[in-house]
Amino acid sequence: MALTIFYIIIGILVFDYLLERLLQYLNSRLWSNELPVELQGIYDAEKYRKSQDYTKVNTRFSIYSDTVSFIAIMLMLFLGGFAFLDELVRGISEHPVVMALLFFGLLGLAFEILGLPFSIYGTFVIEERFGFNRTSVKTFILDKIKGLFLASLIGGGLLALVIWIYQVSGAWFWVITWGVITTFTLFMFMFYSNLIVPLFNKQKPLEEGELREAIETFSNKVGFKLKNIYVIDSSKRSTKGNAYFTGIGPKKRIVLYDTLIADHSTRELVAVLAHEIGHYKKKHTLMGVVQSILSTGLMLFILSLFINKPMMSEVLGASSPSFHMGLITFALLYSPISMVLDMASHNLSRRNEYVADRYAGIHYSASALSEALIKLSVNNLSNLRPHPAYVFFYYSHPPLLKRLEALGNIEQRNQ
Repeated sequence: MALTIFYIIIGILVFDYLLERLLQYLNSRLWSNELPVELQGIYDAEKYRKSQDYTKVNTRFSIYSDTVSFIAIMLMLFLGGFAFLDELVRGISEHPVVMALLFFGLLGLAFEILGLPFSIYGTFVIEERFGFNRTSVKTFILDKIKGLFLASLIGGGLLALVIWIYQVSGAWFWVITWGVITTFTLFMFMFYSNLIVPLFNKQKPLEEGELREAIETFSNKVGFKLKNIYVIDSSKRSTKGNAYFTGIGPKKRIVLYDTLIADHSTRELVAVLAHEIGHYKKKHTLMGVVQSILSTGLMLFILSLFINKPMMSEVLGASSPSFHMGLITFALLYSPISMVLDMASHNLSRRNEYVADRYAGIHYSASALSEALIKLSVNNLSNLRPHPAYVFFYYSHPPLLKRLEALGNIEQRNQ
């Protein structure tokens, strides 16, 4: 039975790898050096060619990096790499928590080292070539160090707590763990911008002036109490612009990238903020949190059915059962379910984007939001003609042309 499950895992990994290559191939069939008719007035010919080059380069880079990761995980499976690492940590300690922390710490460090050359190349070669990169070597190194520290502190702390709960709670393991993770998720949602973001970026309140006045005027108009409007220094890493909404209640805040402010007019920025407020007004933010909590609950329930079975460790060649080996096996087996849930989440997210666009179009200006979306896409060299299958699997936002079409219909109705 263990051998059967082993080959099921191999089949899942091969299927996932080939599916992604197929979707990338379908995407590539829509590449063109000539400006398509539907993009005239959005891209000029030269900028469009640059966007196609950027898409091609990133796709090839993704194939290389994914292939290396695929080969690495296959070697770990066929050569008994997980079992070897399990024996290594058992030689240091037999305590379940210590073993798990050492196991995942060493495994995570190994894959971090494996991915480091790709991270360096992506940042300092590809992003630099297309004019996006502003990350210094010092910032890059500090980001990596801080990321590893947070992963060790937060990830290690949660893992240790989960294993302890598993040992003392029996059948209630998944319920108690679900409660702990839910509490942590809500805490991070509320305080992420206060606690984590400052470790990487500076945030400062948006200065008094035309933009803040325009934002506050619109917020008051639609009955949205907003005091926390922040600007983040994203330009220290990239020229790409964005904005996001976080928190709930008195902790809610809207964060604007300084690059977004530099590239857009006040009217366009207010339209972007109207879109974000639309998400909040339509309870998309709350829906996203609830969806995440329910998905976590489902995963933990299924995990509780299998984690205590010795076979889950035997699949990877372990001589003795352990939580950490069972967790690896479960994660590999659960990936198809995770993919289906991700597709459902992306589908809901795309629908919510249309709703938020409609809110901004009705309550502020559809044309201003269209102009902002076009500028964002062009400045970021986005691929505006993705294959529908690729969109279905991976896109959390609808393609630009679909959004512009929907906003155009709103503009016509408003006239």
